[in-house]
Amino acid sequence: MDDQAVALLAMAERRTADPRLRSWATRLRTAQDAELTALRGLRDRMGLPATDVHAGHNMPGMVTADDLVEARAAEGDAFDRLLVAQIRDHLRQSAQVSRSETTAGTRADAKERAKALVTARESQLADLDALAVNGG
Repeated sequence: MDDQAVALLAMAERRTADPRLRSWATRLRTAQDAELTALRGLRDRMGLPATDVHAGHNMPGMVTADDLVEARAAEGDAFDRLLVAQIRDHLRQSAQVSRSETTAGTRADAKERAKALVTARESQLADLDALAVNGG
């Protein structure tokens, strides 16, 4: 899920109207890049394949290829609205999936990573909501 969200966040550097949203998106992109590295390391330690089993799926909270096409065509306020809606959904779904792993997972390292992701997502959503409350 994170790869396509990172691609959308990368677009924010050029397309957002709100500099606060641009700054937040840049911080989130950096955090998600680091998370992807950690998750790939966990995947490798677990002996799972590197293939994306969700490729081509349009799951809840997933930034889709169509969403990225729409984002490329949007600028300014229209891009900001799209970015906020898509990333909010992404963060919520990521938190939900991670919560499931904390209760249903069997590996301590995966459960620990999932717990950290829930905490991160809650903080990231709070930051996004604060931007929206303040006019973002």
